[in-house]
Amino acid sequence: MREVRIFELEHDEPAAAWRVARPSVFKVISGEIWLTVQGDSEDHWLATGESIELPRRAVAWISAGQSGARFALASGSEQRAVRPVRGLPGLSWLPRWLGVA
Repeated sequence: MREVRIFELEHDEPAAAWRVARPSVFKVISGEIWLTVQGDSEDHWLATGESIELPRRAVAWISAGQSGARFALASGSEQRAVRPVRGLPGLSWLPRWLGVA
């Protein structure tokens, strides 16, 4: 089973912290997102269409750019066999589901 959640952030909303329960892919659908993972030495600015893999137990801080942002957080079953496609192991359905394939 897969789970995909879609979120929207306005520019003036405070940064939010996320604790990742399962390995997930964070993908920007529209706008721009600032994302930093606790313990990582660098921040990430992700634009529309860009994504990043978040490991299990990571704590990620996110905030929207000037025009706000819409993004998806997707995770698959950890017991399912994974096959790498487009650099997203086990989540080959994500680009099609989001209409960007």
